Amino acid sequence: MMTLNTGKTAFVTGAAQGIGLATAARLARDGFEVVALDLSSAPLQAAVAQLREQGLNVRAVVTDICDRAAVVQALDSATRVDVMVCAAGIYNDAALLDLTEDAFRRMLEVNVIGTFIPAQEAARRMQAGGRIVTISSRGALGGTRFAHYVASKAAVIGLTRAMAMELRPLQIAVNSVAPGFTDTPMTRSAPAEMFSAWEGLEPSGKAATPDQIAHSIAFLASPQTSFITGQTLFVDGGKSLGGLSI
Repeated sequence: MMTLNTGKTAFVTGAAQGIGLATAARLARDGFEVVALDLSSAPLQAAVAQLREQGLNVRAVVTDICDRAAVVQALDSATRVDVMVCAAGIYNDAALLDLTEDAFRRMLEVNVIGTFIPAQEAARRMQAGGRIVTISSRGALGGTRFAHYVASKAAVIGLTRAMAMELRPLQIAVNSVAPGFTDTPMTRSAPAEMFSAWEGLEPSGKAATPDQIAHSIAFLASPQTSFITGQTLFVDGGKSLGGLSI
């Protein structure tokens, strides 16, 4: 496979599977040298090996996104940082009255702090034209049985806007993609009947694919989007226009 070579480097967190993996592949096809970050070593190494077999310029670095020293070490393994995609995140289901403080704290730690640290450290290394893309969720609009997830993804949207305002003078764009229900290992961890019920609520009757979300991330990571910053792009087939949330 022949790929372009932009001479630029993109980092993608949560790259062992799902949206993160699809994004790493897409950015590599777009000509970036991609550094794939994830805490899960074996799945990450296997995923990156498959991408490299396709001729894509991707390498794996096992990293805990909530550990600043680990993130610094990962970023310093490259000579430049042009794009940071913060795709790592967790989800679990819990009714509001059953939700524990530990579960709430863990969700915020991974989904918010785990976005903040890589984004901040990347921004410190970026030149004008840098791009940071965070991953929120349509769930930020609200929903039942995952108040902690809703809170974390709403926080990501606020963090994105705040970072965009402060980094605007440096000509670093910061935007967020908010996927709707997407067919990933995380959503497939739900019981099959629950997955089918969620999918049936989608306007198209089916979940998005990780590749469809990755296309939108790649758009915001491209040099052609220099006049877009501080925005959240909902990629959900129109579900956020009204109806039940998931």
